[in-house]
Amino acid sequence: MYTQSMDNMSPEEIREQAAAKKMLRSAEDLQAEQSFEARIDAGDFIEAKDWMPEHYRKTLVRQISQHAHSEIVGMLPEGNWISRAPTLKRKAILLAKVQDEGGHGLYLYAAAETLGTSRDQLLDALHTGRAKYSSIFNYPTLTWADMGVIGWLVDGAAIMNQVPLCRCSYAPYARAMIRICREESFHQRQGYEALLTMMTQGTPAQRDMVQDAVNRWWWPSLMMFGPPDAESPNTAQSMRWGIKRISNDDLRQKFVDATVEQAKVLGVTLPDPALRWNEERQHYDVGPIDWAEFWRVVGGDGPCNRERLAARVDAWEDGAWVREAALAYAAKHAQQEQAA
Repeated sequence: MYTQSMDNMSPEEIREQAAAKKMLRSAEDLQAEQSFEARIDAGDFIEAKDWMPEHYRKTLVRQISQHAHSEIVGMLPEGNWISRAPTLKRKAILLAKVQDEGGHGLYLYAAAETLGTSRDQLLDALHTGRAKYSSIFNYPTLTWADMGVIGWLVDGAAIMNQVPLCRCSYAPYARAMIRICREESFHQRQGYEALLTMMTQGTPAQRDMVQDAVNRWWWPSLMMFGPPDAESPNTAQSMRWGIKRISNDDLRQKFVDATVEQAKVLGVTLPDPALRWNEERQHYDVGPIDWAEFWRVVGGDGPCNRERLAARVDAWEDGAWVREAALAYAAKHAQQEQAA
């Protein structure tokens, strides 16, 4: 009876109590946010169980899931060439590379799950077109030389993007990236070695094949770093939080400076008549990038957008029986443990 009488507050008292609780929550949130920002400023890593702003969490879910989607969609352009590799050595290398990319997707989906989202939700967003993946994987692989150029340029750009992520402020993502970057380095080296073999030991037709592939993949590779910093709405905040460490434009410049020298060793020409060394900047200048093409491909109208997405949806649906069998086995095993 005493408890009941204490709960019978007037409407005004109820409103006052609710307002007090709201003020208390706001003060607690403000203190938590200040502590979070102090940890970011100090260069600390944020763990999954630590308090974090909701926008920080959502930014990470978007970035990590898009990264994971890119890994598994990225298996498709190369998987098509496993059975057509010219030698057993090249077949084994390509098979290992595609397997690595599947593993990278697994690490990244697991990292995203630590942020409170399920893998089913992430994949549903991909399959329904609500989530994006790297635009580079919406271009066709027309010849065997494309396998080498993807290793050299695409994986080279990926490494340039991903090495700074090993110092991402979100610890589960940073830890996943350490292993991924080690394997991506192998991918870049094998691609470059394959091209060097074709350029130094191949026929004139094979060298022409390499140059044609470079011509087709150069500009999409530059687009992999994302739009210019001035047009990238998330870059500033991501860098403030330590999710990104280097801006899009700076990463793109580092990639160009490194790749031009590698192209000289290969003996290929990069398809940019405006490409030249700028003595004042101590960097290479490049011509204008066709950002209209970039946004068109991101928007779903690239050469292979529909094909890539359809392949992923088909694989998901074809594998439904495996998931169902695994769940049934797990349930049966759990029942047996309970009975014992």
